[in-house]
Amino acid sequence: MIVLFSEAPMHLNWFVLGLSLTVPLSLPVCAEPDTGRSPITVHVLDTGRGKPATGLTVVLEQAEGKGWRELARGKTDGDGRIETLLPKNKAIAAGIYRITFESGAYFAENKTKTFYPRIPVLFEITEAKEHYHVPLLLSPFGYSTYRGS
Repeated sequence: MIVLFSEAPMHLNWFVLGLSLTVPLSLPVCAEPDTGRSPITVHVLDTGRGKPATGLTVVLEQAEGKGWRELARGKTDGDGRIETLLPKNKAIAAGIYRITFESGAYFAENKTKTFYPRIPVLFEITEAKEHYHVPLLLSPFGYSTYRGS
């Protein structure tokens, strides 16, 4: 059987063995894609154990005057991620933000000593419509972070 089709605006035309069938298309129109995730996400990998850092508490704050205002907190999932730190597609303002990784409590739960009981990561948001991903590579005596995608 040979099936050929052509797309016309708002219709799909099918030609099957000499028969023609036109099917109207109904496509949703979205202003912006629904990513299903927070505009700020994190991913923590415990490089010392070679596994995601599950159950690590993370606190997100925004600079406000000379202090900080807490926006959200959460715990990493089984993959070491928090995709829902803020409500999905939430508008965020340009400014200085801080994510604090509570590494001391995480390592204590895993019966491991650490030199870094708390890891604050400061970063600046300049484009409010972009997604900001902050990964952390963590071990008891060192860590590394970068802007992810």
